[in-house]
Amino acid sequence: MKAVIMAGGRGTRLQSVARDIPKPMVPIGGMPVLEYEIDCLRRQGFDDILITVGHLGRVIMDYFGDGSGVSPVTGRPFGVRIAYYVENAPLGNAGALLKTLDQWAEDFLLLNGDVVFHVDFQRMIAFHRAHAALATLLAHPNSHPYDSGLLIEGPDHQVLQWLRKEDPRPQYAHNAVNAGLHILSPQALRAAAARLPRGQEAVDLDRDILQPLAGGGGLYAYHSPEYVHDMGTPERLATVRRDFERGRVQRASLSQPQRAVFLDRDGTINEYVGLLRHIDDFRLLPGVAQALNLMHEKGYLIIVVTNQPVIARGDVTLAGLDEIHKKMETLLGREGAYIDDLFFCPHHPDRGYPGEVTQYKIDCPCRKPKPGMLLQAAKKYPIDLAQSWMVGDDERDIGAGKVAGCRTALIGDRPLGQDVTIPSLLAFAQKYLNDSGDAH
Repeated sequence: MKAVIMAGGRGTRLQSVARDIPKPMVPIGGMPVLEYEIDCLRRQGFDDILITVGHLGRVIMDYFGDGSGVSPVTGRPFGVRIAYYVENAPLGNAGALLKTLDQWAEDFLLLNGDVVFHVDFQRMIAFHRAHAALATLLAHPNSHPYDSGLLIEGPDHQVLQWLRKEDPRPQYAHNAVNAGLHILSPQALRAAAARLPRGQEAVDLDRDILQPLAGGGGLYAYHSPEYVHDMGTPERLATVRRDFERGRVQRASLSQPQRAVFLDRDGTINEYVGLLRHIDDFRLLPGVAQALNLMHEKGYLIIVVTNQPVIARGDVTLAGLDEIHKKMETLLGREGAYIDDLFFCPHHPDRGYPGEVTQYKIDCPCRKPKPGMLLQAAKKYPIDLAQSWMVGDDERDIGAGKVAGCRTALIGDRPLGQDVTIPSLLAFAQKYLNDSGDAH
């Protein structure tokens, strides 16, 4: 599959730190961001690359040439074939794609040139092909969803709506943001060309090509917790540089084992109110957002694993439970925090409740203290369970963690066989993750 990198932007928000070079040539760890992108692609077999250039594009072309040369930074061959499309007049961030429409006979990888990432693209390609998508977006939660475009999804991660940050939003929504990494089909480009007014030169990738596909059945969101971070402002650039120095960027790819903190929900993230049936009863516990941010800084995935017998009992519908979880993600996002994934068990084996849903009245392998949800997550990501934690507030959480092979932490003071006892999630993140360091 060919890769296209859009590197023609002016980078006006980075003028204070990069006035004389294009934004993709800003150094991260001593290497231009664009070189880091190309190296990540090459190591995964993407050696045929088109780079679209505009402002100060000669700096990029002189540095990389046709890809057959040697890096001035590392002394190693670039090891790729590079072609360029030079924008002599501004074409927006995607005008060059339509100008080269006759070159696209098959699907291709499309990347922003100002994004630092470490992603296993083979997983994303497999998802794209399995869904026969016209376009696939890499989606992830971030710490500022209120200031980002938000993806509203239907079944099987089909994108139904793409809400820009200025658009009206529902009260609660999942934290799912377009990360700037895409797979596009030629059909998506041809559809955009047919829609645009004749003679329009400047084309915006999101507004003119991708967003019109939402709700039409061809646009899908591939979710990944891997590292994807733009460096388009001085503040974000500083964050990326710090993450790179600490090794967070390099370790994030799902091609290598991950560490995780598995979290119970009720009594760990939100106030315990018994069986939580009503969305108005969901309230975050103090310090949770700060705790999640500390976990992410230490390089842990955050996976919520929660028993939800209210589904089997007929107290809450699946749609109602989803709304509760949207509220959780929205409240966390307002405090600059997020989770990476959530697994829930809807089953409950005991019968005899009025309105119970018989299909969920089974003895399943996922209801804690059984480890099914943890094992599912470990297979999906993949997670080294021996280097991970299970944190909760009752014996079912500790039991599931023990069987899965995780270290365990109990919020409370009862002796349930836990490895450590803590007063809160924040206390756990402050005390017990500091000693694990940043290395796997």
